[in-house]
Amino acid sequence: MRVLIIAAHMDDEVLGMGGTIARRVKEGDQIHVCCVAHRVYNHQYDEKKNRFEMECARRAQKVLGYKDIRFLNLPDERLDACLQDIIIPLEGYLAKVKPEVVYVNHRGDNNQDHRAVFQAAMVATRPAANPGLRSVYCFETPSSTEQSPPVPEAAFLPNSYVNITPFLKKKLAAVRCYRTESRAFPHPRSAQAIQTLARRRGVECGLPAAEAFLLLRERQV
Repeated sequence: MRVLIIAAHMDDEVLGMGGTIARRVKEGDQIHVCCVAHRVYNHQYDEKKNRFEMECARRAQKVLGYKDIRFLNLPDERLDACLQDIIIPLEGYLAKVKPEVVYVNHRGDNNQDHRAVFQAAMVATRPAANPGLRSVYCFETPSSTEQSPPVPEAAFLPNSYVNITPFLKKKLAAVRCYRTESRAFPHPRSAQAIQTLARRRGVECGLPAAEAFLLLRERQV
């Protein structure tokens, strides 16, 4: 199947669903990753640091084994300023890839860029404009999803789980490629915390390790 992961930032794709990417690659799916924003540090853009982050993304890509990654390089921390700036390039990329499955950041994340990418993706993936699209999922992003306030509209309520037990080590190896974004335990982006989350999601569905998703739309064909 043709699978498109729409990630607000470089590293979201690995943190949220690195195990699922590795599993789908092994199963023969065509994986495409679209990273929407460039990276800023301390609210300042630095071209050299951004190029390094892109190289980290490509290293993680090699670890997970998928072939296509696209960088839109839109302004980090400012994606919510104009959704049209996200929608137009996303529509173009969707038209090129023609995905059957789409994954995107959760709408309730405590990150304005994640919420903006979710909204833009909902417009770009409208069924009438994407006749081949079968399903759309949200993934959780450690350090953003669980940091949301305890209000109903922000809750991540997974209803789909993927067994990543054989792929958890590969996910952790891909996470390590993002050296700038890695943190020490108990930070949610630490290797130990990521592994703990995988175990917790596994316990929820009777598996040793899993990644959890919120299925938004599915069409049986």
